[in-house]
Amino acid sequence: MTRARSNLQSSMTLFAKISTHNDERSARLAGIGLMLLSIFMFSFGDALGKFMVATYSVGQLLWLRACAALIVLAPMIWRNRNAFTHLERPWLQLLRVVLSTLEVAAFFLATVYLPLADVITYYLACPIFVTALSAIVLRERVGWRRWSAILIGFCGVLIALRPSSQTVSWPALIALGGSTSFAVLMLITRSLRATPDIVLASSQFAGTFLLGALLSPIGWVTPDLGSLGLFAAAGCISVSALLCVNRSLKLAPASVVVPYQYSMIVWAVMFGYAVFGDVPSTATIIGASIIIGAGLYIFLRERDLGRRETAVSPPV
Repeated sequence: MTRARSNLQSSMTLFAKISTHNDERSARLAGIGLMLLSIFMFSFGDALGKFMVATYSVGQLLWLRACAALIVLAPMIWRNRNAFTHLERPWLQLLRVVLSTLEVAAFFLATVYLPLADVITYYLACPIFVTALSAIVLRERVGWRRWSAILIGFCGVLIALRPSSQTVSWPALIALGGSTSFAVLMLITRSLRATPDIVLASSQFAGTFLLGALLSPIGWVTPDLGSLGLFAAAGCISVSALLCVNRSLKLAPASVVVPYQYSMIVWAVMFGYAVFGDVPSTATIIGASIIIGAGLYIFLRERDLGRRETAVSPPV
């Protein structure tokens, strides 16, 4: 009897382990799927934004897109309204909103003049910039391996930028400046870990709403009903993608799902070619490959050292 009970307990323990393993595996697969879905939606939203700024100003895009996003977020903002009353380090929160607003404006302004794949390539360098700034600004210890990856990543940026008196353009510099601002934004977000996700997301959209409201009267073009629908779709897509990213990171470890965010360059190339007829240059492809390789190495190295991983997300 005792032996039978022992065998039964062993079987139940084994079944529990198998069930737990299957649950973890399912959660990881779901997390990967949601991350891939979010990157597709971010990329689709970026392509839609580039399409819209061919007719409408960047200010109009920021304003109408933010209007739609805030309407979608309104129920969540109301449910979590108490989280907005006691914010940690309000001045740092304000700086984060300013930076996020400037970088998203820089992103869409750059897409007016550059292929989508080029702009995304500069933004892929964000983890490289974050690591470099962490060592310089936050005095975090960065070993020679990661410094080597940083230098290699910068070489990739230079290859994609194609620096010469004939090829360096101010749109490329705007995109690079937006990427640098995004890196500083990520550093600030690291230090605001206690702030709820809904506060971080809604404050970013609020910032673009205000800037868009200020800029949209300049060169205003009255949108028709179809264009209003596209603006609303852009805002809804951004919110949906952001929610998918957050859910993905809750279902699976960041070390599992974050590398899939580099798939955005694939979508950028595909949308750029299918919608705008853009064919990425050899320099852009080589530069993007080097940047992705260096970024993945830095990410894996920081994971091994127990640091907080830096996600690569397009502007919201």
